[in-house]
Amino acid sequence: MKIPGWRRRMLASTRGKILALLRVDSRTVNELAKALGLTENAVRSHLTSLERDGLVQGLGTRPGFRKPHVVYSLATEAEHFFPTAYGPFLRHVIAVIGRRLPLQELQASLREVGRTAAVEHLDQVAGKTRGQRIEIALNALKVLGGDATVEEREGKRFILGNGCPLSAATANHPEACLIVEALLSEIIGIPVKERCYHGEVPRCCFDLS
Repeated sequence: MKIPGWRRRMLASTRGKILALLRVDSRTVNELAKALGLTENAVRSHLTSLERDGLVQGLGTRPGFRKPHVVYSLATEAEHFFPTAYGPFLRHVIAVIGRRLPLQELQASLREVGRTAAVEHLDQVAGKTRGQRIEIALNALKVLGGDATVEEREGKRFILGNGCPLSAATANHPEACLIVEALLSEIIGIPVKERCYHGEVPRCCFDLS
């Protein structure tokens, strides 16, 4: 799998190396400095920036010769910097299930996946207006790795994607868009219709009208 340039550069940097070490195990400043061949002050400077960005976190202390040493660990948010194979795996999962199920059952199963994924966001939408629920839905897409905006055309409202969280799967299995269709429908509280473009440059489009 090809790693995007910005991610490759990040992982090759000193901060990226710190993240990689903390991904293996939690460490103190002293342990990171020895592993990287840096001074403790240099490591502290990088850790301060990474902690500010929510990528590392203090995990407590460990007894030291003179005073306790703070132990640092990787924050959940930092996992986004490491390459994953979720998209290709999803493509294979849909391919296998699609060979075993009739089309209608496959589509129903994918919609069920979307409804299940929406559950963790439903506690945020209670008592919210339609507009607020749409904002929560857009944030849900960002959490999944996508990005989208709302546009109005001829009296209709659409959610247009600037980055599809399922792009690795939709190229070969456009029915995967039904996962997002069901996710949005559950969060927004109205039937949302998938109108995605699956051409050479795929783009998400969901009709809210």
